[in-house]
Amino acid sequence: MVDPELITDFEVSEGIYSRASIDDTDSVCLWLGANVMLEYSCEEATALLRKNLDNARASLEVLLADLQFLRDQVTITQVTIARVYNWDVHQRRIRQSSPKDS
Repeated sequence: MVDPELITDFEVSEGIYSRASIDDTDSVCLWLGANVMLEYSCEEATALLRKNLDNARASLEVLLADLQFLRDQVTITQVTIARVYNWDVHQRRIRQSSPKDS
């Protein structure tokens, strides 16, 4: 015989956890944030959480692409700064080696 209870740990407060046994149920409550908690059937909750996971994965892909673009821009900027610095050093050497008009 299988016990229909689920034993789980959950966060009560920051850094404080408790263990609970959850009986088999037809609905769950999901914390949506902004002091909002709603009760869903297990099927609706699963669908909502899967949709949220898919949206999070899509956002992650976009953020990773944006991060790679920013890394490329940082590299381009560093190379450009180095080239301008080297050009300035070269111009100063030319000025120092040329005879002064006095």
